[in-house]
Amino acid sequence: MSRTVTIKDVALRANCGVATVSRVLNDSGSASPAARRRVWDAAKELGFEFSDIGRALQSSTTRTIGCVVPSLANPVFADAVQGLQEKLQQAGYQLLLTCSNYDPDSETAAIRTLLAKQVDGLVLTVCDAGKSEGLRFAGQRGLPCCLMFNQPTKDLAACFVNNFEAARCVAKEFAAAGHRDTGFLALRFGSSDRSRQRFEGFVSGCRDFGMAPPVLLEIDEDGDNLSALLADMLTAHSKLSAIFASNDFLAIAAIRAARQLGRKVPADLSIVGFDGLEIGTMMEPSLATIVTRPKLMGRGAAETVLAVLTGNPPPDPQNKSLSFNFREGGSLAPPRKAEKNDDGKVPASPSSSPTLRKSCDDKTKD
Repeated sequence: MSRTVTIKDVALRANCGVATVSRVLNDSGSASPAARRRVWDAAKELGFEFSDIGRALQSSTTRTIGCVVPSLANPVFADAVQGLQEKLQQAGYQLLLTCSNYDPDSETAAIRTLLAKQVDGLVLTVCDAGKSEGLRFAGQRGLPCCLMFNQPTKDLAACFVNNFEAARCVAKEFAAAGHRDTGFLALRFGSSDRSRQRFEGFVSGCRDFGMAPPVLLEIDEDGDNLSALLADMLTAHSKLSAIFASNDFLAIAAIRAARQLGRKVPADLSIVGFDGLEIGTMMEPSLATIVTRPKLMGRGAAETVLAVLTGNPPPDPQNKSLSFNFREGGSLAPPRKAEKNDDGKVPASPSSSPTLRKSCDDKTKD
């Protein structure tokens, strides 16, 4: 069985001290050109690889960043992680990734595990930034940390979308289409503070745009009984003509459930999502939704953590509220009672081709 080559072996082959080998391989100190050449030649001949563990012990850094997201099943988180990883790799850092499955206890355990692995910083999407036990542990360590998707707290920077204002935008679109009685389909608020913030914004928009208060339906992340719950909701609220889902996955599931109940989308029920997943443009009808920029969110979170680690000023602004847009789609149309114009003619059905409406972003308070 072959023996692992050590730094002492390299020093003997290069005819120099261990400290010289360490300085050369770490590029952390002075050494003559001749000594550098001997060290690198010896390391290559012996097949020596400087251990990341040894490097960490010497430099008090692991060159790793920990990340916790709720799930990778939802592409919005996968896109954000991709942007995060690309930026970290450019800076010479590796990403340690774990998922919490929208569970606060799992989230805390995941953060504890990353802290035990001595990560240099953290990028986190937590269930509830205001109540997260894991965030408290991270704060006690004093590590550079940035939230992603969650809105900032008094102690932590964040790269996020203003969920409240984006949801007001959806209410405005419903009102413009003639809807008055609507519902809000949400992941349970204890699992997602983003879901709660979107509901609060939607409630505000419905009030300001002259609509009835929305009916709330909270479901678990798996959504196994969505059809039955939706049937109960529509039976109890017969005037309901539109639903805003707190993410695109839920919106797509709601469209499927509505069809199982014999409801046509959008003729019987309009449905709007949140996130702007590309799959929504491939559906029939296409999904009307709020479009966000998750990959840019991940890159921004990486920049924030890296700035602290390298002693540079954080990005300006440190808390990045990213832009959003409303993407029109075939899943949103006027309710049946609003279909006729003053001349008695029925307007053409909305195009199923998605259109990005850029004007939505900053005009939700009009």
